[in-house]
Amino acid sequence: MDLPKEIFLKDYKKPDYFFDTVDLEFQLGDEKTIVTSKIGVSPGNEVGTISPLALHGRDLKLLSVKVNGTELKSDEYTVDPRHLTILTPPAGVFTLEIVTEIYPQLNTSLEGLYRSTGNFCTQCEAEGFRKITYFQDRPDVMAKYTCRIEGDKALYPVLLSNGNLIKQGDLEGGKHYALWEDPFKKPCYLFALVAGQLECREDSFVTCSGRKVTLRIWTPAQDLPKTSHAMYSLKEAMKWDEEVFGLEYDLDLFNIVVVPDFNMGAMENKSLNVFQSRLVLASPEAATDGDYAAILGVIGHEYFHNWTGNRVTCRDWFQLTLKEGLTVFRDQEFSSDLGCRTVKRIADVSKLRSYQFPQDAGPMAHPIRPHSYIKGAEVVRMYKTMFGASGFRKGMDLYFQRHDGQAVTCEDFYAAMCDANNTQLPNFLQWYSQAGTPTVKVSSSYNESSKTFSLKFSQEIPPTPGQPLKEPMFIPVAVGLVDSTGKDMPLTTIYSDGMLQTLSNDGQPIFTTVLQFKKKEEEFVFNNVSERPVPSLLRVYSAPIRLDSDLTESDLYFLLANDSDEFNRWEAGQVLARKLMLSLVADFQQQKTLALNPKFVDGLRAILRSTILDKEFIAKAITLPGQGEIMDMMPVADPDAVHAVRTFIKKELAIQLKDDLLAAVSSNRSSEAYTFNHDSVARRALKNTCLAYLVSLNEPDVTELALNEYNSATNMTEQFAALAALSQNPGQVRDDALLDFYNKWQYDYLVVSKWFALQATSDIPGNVANVQKLLAHPAFDMRNPNKVYSLIGGFCGSPVSFHAKDGSGYKFLGEVVLQLDKINPQVASRMVSAFSRWRRYDETRQALAKAQLEMIIAANGLSENVYEIALKSLAA
Repeated sequence: MDLPKEIFLKDYKKPDYFFDTVDLEFQLGDEKTIVTSKIGVSPGNEVGTISPLALHGRDLKLLSVKVNGTELKSDEYTVDPRHLTILTPPAGVFTLEIVTEIYPQLNTSLEGLYRSTGNFCTQCEAEGFRKITYFQDRPDVMAKYTCRIEGDKALYPVLLSNGNLIKQGDLEGGKHYALWEDPFKKPCYLFALVAGQLECREDSFVTCSGRKVTLRIWTPAQDLPKTSHAMYSLKEAMKWDEEVFGLEYDLDLFNIVVVPDFNMGAMENKSLNVFQSRLVLASPEAATDGDYAAILGVIGHEYFHNWTGNRVTCRDWFQLTLKEGLTVFRDQEFSSDLGCRTVKRIADVSKLRSYQFPQDAGPMAHPIRPHSYIKGAEVVRMYKTMFGASGFRKGMDLYFQRHDGQAVTCEDFYAAMCDANNTQLPNFLQWYSQAGTPTVKVSSSYNESSKTFSLKFSQEIPPTPGQPLKEPMFIPVAVGLVDSTGKDMPLTTIYSDGMLQTLSNDGQPIFTTVLQFKKKEEEFVFNNVSERPVPSLLRVYSAPIRLDSDLTESDLYFLLANDSDEFNRWEAGQVLARKLMLSLVADFQQQKTLALNPKFVDGLRAILRSTILDKEFIAKAITLPGQGEIMDMMPVADPDAVHAVRTFIKKELAIQLKDDLLAAVSSNRSSEAYTFNHDSVARRALKNTCLAYLVSLNEPDVTELALNEYNSATNMTEQFAALAALSQNPGQVRDDALLDFYNKWQYDYLVVSKWFALQATSDIPGNVANVQKLLAHPAFDMRNPNKVYSLIGGFCGSPVSFHAKDGSGYKFLGEVVLQLDKINPQVASRMVSAFSRWRRYDETRQALAKAQLEMIIAANGLSENVYEIALKSLAA
């Protein structure tokens, strides 16, 4: 294998040549496609110096290369499996014309141009364009594009690309063509082409300046009825971006195309977004509330990229968080404004803890630069926390004013934020360069005589690969003080670092303030505090850190019952649950009898009975932390002990809260037609959470209840929740329900993917063998990323099955990774990363996991993607 050379940010240099215009022509065929590119090239280096022009290319057959209309001789260029190099280009501006032959029907990597269910489609981020033609495949080479597509009119009646349709017409031999022009400069990773048999849902949006934009969602004809929610989501996103950020869409047409075979969730190609089917198609009977919410968020995310990613893009792939972190933050805010802000915040933080924190603590740890979506969003959120909504908007306005049409860096965004607010954030840029999750310890003390309350902070960032020593981070900590009656105390002055800060808000009392914690250790003293308060720390989760405070168990129960910050109410319950679970895990490992703290049951009972709290919040608040989160807190992860303890707590809560849980299921039923709005979603969330608790008892009455819910459900949210509840318990009822569900939905591939995922994530004994059988199921297809993510990815998400003591889970994944790598290396690399934290487990599991990593690395023809992750995991 030709081993990849690691690239470093410090090695960045500007391109020797710029591309000003790119005219592409595609002659689509069943056996081969001919691509002609005509590029307007200008020198990027100093006048008088001529460098070779190196172009990237993979899996291409070069037919011809011309400079200024003259075909080059064989000694004027070189070709290898990765490059075409023009040895002595002309001085000054010139035209480069390249003709290549490619084979989309054989392209199972789903990068570049490929065929999906008979249609042509592209995916060019990050480095797919080089599989289409030879090019400087890097994001800082921005050009204006035209694209002419020719194809068989019967087979490919729809021909789409970026920008505006300039002309179209028929050609001889039953062919036709379309010519597209994108008036905005873009990097090649935003190029897109789609051709095939598609129909569209059409609508329109009138922008704030009065322009009418045509909106089209393209999909196979039978799926058109399932696109109404996606169109609603798109129009809401366009309206929101105008209202919140003053950002108007800049073309007269916006296309979305639905593709069943797609590596990503979706792709923000300029004016031609391509989406995996599950993130567009929805109907009440076949999609859950979670699907509807995901569609809203991801449609918004890809649309928001039009400005944060397309109009202003990243200079190099080390800056990926600049577009992705910022755009994830924007889609989080969008979903929060259209739903329940607290519940959305809880979901986002849970995702951060489940996915990012474990990565931060493993061999694949890296700063948010080069790439981070969810942690990158948290860093962007900290700007808003520091500057407020109006200050953040000023920073965004300045960012676009300075950099529209440019490829820029994270430092450019930082400078715009600070300059717009006329301030500096010392050591804030450490978030972009230091890997790992900071742990912040907080201790408090109250002085009765001086009426002062002190908070002492210390921070530590653990060593990560390549970064043994860390500098202190800039950490904004939102804090409130709660008095003995459960009310927020007004905050007046704070003394820190030799300075007294007076808090004011136009004469209005301030109940939450943001402390700027930027040293290894710092103390903040609140004055005029009339009684010892309970501090509410890190409100709304104001920084992506692990918090270790001296809050007592009584303090936590008090905050669970009283904190005005609903996120911190939820967090107090989670901290209590984590402490309880870790304590019981220790008991389980020592073979002690397990017993549940009555105060914990009472705390959850009070939440469950509340008539004031949001119902979706209640559903989140009574849900226990996941197994992975608890294992992450242990010196040596023990999947079996954690699973046993979580199962015990769940059943014990179901026993002690049975009447309340039954009442919640009963009172949250509804015979009304399905609607996707917050009240309905919240009602269903609470009912389904309570049903899952009850069915864990595996008693005849609650099993019958769940079967009735399953059979009488009029929407997928409730039907699938009842199925999930029933599938907790192995046996005939489970088997019959799963078979019945498959028989009902076998012709809907998106629902079948849910069916795969439900079985893959199951914790029932012996599930490795069940998942192995499902690989041979006629509905499973290793070439479809969505099916792979559902079945293989889902299986990796079940700690007790994947980390089976006998190593069967590891062996299963090792074999699948090698099989998958031959088909789609990008998807295979995602799967192999499940091995990355193998050293977190006991010696027996370590040896078994290590053997699989060694087996993978030793395989012939391994892809770069999989090799790099397996090697780094092994070296950890």
